[in-house]
Order: sequence, then C-alpha cells, then structure tokens
Amino acid sequence: MSLKTKIDEDIKKAMLAQEKDKLRALRAIKSLILLEETKEGRTGELTNADEIGLLSKAAKQRRDSIEIFQQQNRQDLAQKEIDELTVIETYLPKQLSEDELKAKLQAIITRLGAATPQDMGKVMGVATKELAGQADGKVVSQMVKTLLTQS
Repeated sequence: MSLKTKIDEDIKKAMLAQEKDKLRALRAIKSLILLEETKEGRTGELTNADEIGLLSKAAKQRRDSIEIFQQQNRQDLAQKEIDELTVIETYLPKQLSEDELKAKLQAIITRLGAATPQDMGKVMGVATKELAGQADGKVVSQMVKTLLTQS
C-alpha cells in the first residue's frame, strides 16, 4: 500500500475520531505528497525512497522548529510541532539505536576503505543513501566524524 493511500485512510479515521492534532499532521503530509507528485518532470507516482525522503525532511523541519520554539520559550507552538513530529515518525522506518548505527557505519567505512577525516564525504554519501530515514543526518555526520578520527 502506498503512503498516499495509507495517509488518506488515516485522515478518514482521524476525522471520525475527531483527533485535530493528528488530522493537521496527516493533512500536512498529504500536502507534501501532492506537491511532490505534481512537480515539474514527475510521472505522478512516488517511489518508496521519495516517500521516505519527504517524511524525513518534514520530520527534520519539525525538530528544527521545536528547537527554535523552545529557545524562545514558546511551549504552545513547540507542543504543536511535537505532536506533528510524533505522527510523522509513525510513517518513517524504525530509527536505528546508537549501537546499530555505529555498527552500520563501521561496516560502510570498512567497505569503502576510509581511514581519515578526509574520507568523510565519501562515507557520508554512501551512509546517507543506505540509512535514509533510519537515522538523523546530524547524528550520522557526528558519528562518522568520530569514527574516522579514532582510526
């Protein structure tokens, strides 16, 4: 089942259950999907990788907004973003634990033969593709940097 179909079904359920916060988040996701599908040069259907990319981007935007709102002492706005982030994360692949992420990154580093911090770009290119949606980019970057400087 495509993400768009699942979102449509969940919107109906949220409407019936009168879950306003969940409904707002689901509509935001659906809007992202529709915008991406109708982009110039698109065939109309999104691949699984496209869907994960969209959701990851939306989740990152929510995390950044939460951080800003909390710095500005706007808990009301931060809570809305937290609620939306929670809904978005239910559609993303399970996030890797720190140990799982470290193991996967070690495998990538070994496979590529990376040994110094100068190889970070090469490692990040592969890691970003292989771990799409499974870990936050900032966390991956920090861990790659740490692993490469330890070598």
